[in-house]
Amino acid sequence: MTDKKRFQDKKNNMPQAGLLSLSLLSTAALLAACGQQADQQHMHAGGPPPVSVAPVVQRDVQEFDEFTARLEAPDTVEIRARVAGTLDKVHFKEGQLVKKGDPLFTIDPRPFAAEVARAEAQAVAARTQAELSASELARAQKLVPIQGVSQQEIDQLRAGARNAEANIRAAEAALTQAKLNLEFTRITAPVSGRSSRANVTPGNLVGVGDPVLTTVVSSDKVYAYFDASEATYLKHARAARNGGAQSRSGGNKVLLGLGNEEGYPHEGQMDFVDNRLNPATASIRGRAVFDNKSGLFTPGLFARIKLVGNGSNAAVLVAERAISTDQTRKIVLVVGKDNIVQPREVKPGLLLDGMRVVEGVKPGELVIVDGLLRAFPGAPVTPQLLKVDAKGMPIPAAPPAPAASK
Repeated sequence: MTDKKRFQDKKNNMPQAGLLSLSLLSTAALLAACGQQADQQHMHAGGPPPVSVAPVVQRDVQEFDEFTARLEAPDTVEIRARVAGTLDKVHFKEGQLVKKGDPLFTIDPRPFAAEVARAEAQAVAARTQAELSASELARAQKLVPIQGVSQQEIDQLRAGARNAEANIRAAEAALTQAKLNLEFTRITAPVSGRSSRANVTPGNLVGVGDPVLTTVVSSDKVYAYFDASEATYLKHARAARNGGAQSRSGGNKVLLGLGNEEGYPHEGQMDFVDNRLNPATASIRGRAVFDNKSGLFTPGLFARIKLVGNGSNAAVLVAERAISTDQTRKIVLVVGKDNIVQPREVKPGLLLDGMRVVEGVKPGELVIVDGLLRAFPGAPVTPQLLKVDAKGMPIPAAPPAPAASK
């Protein structure tokens, strides 16, 4: 190869070598930048992790207990026939509201009307016989001075007169029973409330007490039955004795909420506590009464009720999300001196609008509410104090603003 040829080849290869050098420089710069960023991340990860903290608050809390209750009607009446016969008419529309005394069913009254007429006739005959016996006794007594009748005849006439009087009373009783049976053919509502379906249609024979014709439940009020534990009963019993204003059988305010309602929008009061605890469950049955004139409550529904106590007391509260579980214990993580995390066992109590009443921490101490997974007992953290609302609930920190694009 001539020198001229080699010079041309070297000249042609110069652009490729320059491109390769530029590529190596770019790669080195990129690696340097990545290394610098990795170093920064490593330095940040090596420092105390950031956590959100909020102070423990103390405020007056109204004592209450929550239960699950079953609603029942104060009056539930099974309508049954009191006389046997053929059902003649049904006077109500199934499911409608009825008032006390409204007609519900009619049993064919004709046989019972005939029985009333027969009983009236027997009563008239008994009174006539009694008048005759009284007249015979009076005439016989006039003959006693002249010994016109024997003493035996007088005794027989007196016995006949007494028997006639007894027959009158028996006939009058039979007449009363016949009139009652005639009245029982017209079956009316014994209480005001809502009727169920008619179980028997006209034309069917009904017996005395069987079958159940329909059911009427009262609807102006409703009872909420619930079971309270022995500890709850003792607590309220002690409060009732100390306060004196509340009686054992009622007076405490009770709030109620249905399954599709938020909170406890309905207010009632206690009106009954059973006279003994159930030894099998160590609980006692209680009952609250609520107004139901609007017809909102239906017997048989489940409900949530809140039994409000007699007074309020100072309580220590933390955010519910600050409480974690350590095996069988409930703990909160307290940021102490030098921002060191300290686990603190607490005894949880009532839950009030996201705040939990606890025992085991002091007002003003800082507990971790966000970033619990980044905090370890005995390790330092970087606490970020959150603002709290009027009830002491921590307000979440605003997200950081996005970096401005260059």
